[in-house]
Amino acid sequence: MRTYVVTRDSDIRIALHAQRLRRFKAQPGTLVIDELGLAHARSRIDVAVINGCIHGYEIKSAKDTLDRFATQIEIYRQTLQKLTIVVAPKHLVGIMSHAPEWCGVIAAEQGPRGGIRFQMLRNAAPNPEIDPVMMAHLLWREEVIELLGQAGYAQKELRRPRKQLYQMLCETMTLREITASIRTFMVQRQTWRDRPAHM
Repeated sequence: MRTYVVTRDSDIRIALHAQRLRRFKAQPGTLVIDELGLAHARSRIDVAVINGCIHGYEIKSAKDTLDRFATQIEIYRQTLQKLTIVVAPKHLVGIMSHAPEWCGVIAAEQGPRGGIRFQMLRNAAPNPEIDPVMMAHLLWREEVIELLGQAGYAQKELRRPRKQLYQMLCETMTLREITASIRTFMVQRQTWRDRPAHM
């Protein structure tokens, strides 16, 4: 019977950045962000690649469990345009059984010398279930107000509750325009994280 080295989240994350995400970091205008909060910090995605699309990478190492997976997927399906799950061999059956078909799956196996090998099992497809309003929550309230102001909304309309402001934004802008705005504002933010984005 084959045995596997027990992988850790940090091992897979470092290898993922070095091997699979390097080409994104080399692209001007692309952000690669660790631990991006979603739905006002109700959940986090391990790594997010933001360019013309918001693509999340969720890591499930051998030391992780799948206890929270169903809850995580519900938020990911609302907020991410693409999702790839990077998974240790012990979780492959569970992930392939429960992840939506549009989710990409990459197997991450640690060899006897400690190196991580990746194997693409399923490419990520566009998420057909995304909720533009929930994705827009990646923008801060003042950023949404700025965009709505540029679109011509009056000051009294900009004092509405946050939920209404996000709905107004999605009625005003396309998903592509919102994605571009998210990237632009994240580049401009100076003190929003304790670790910088990889650009």
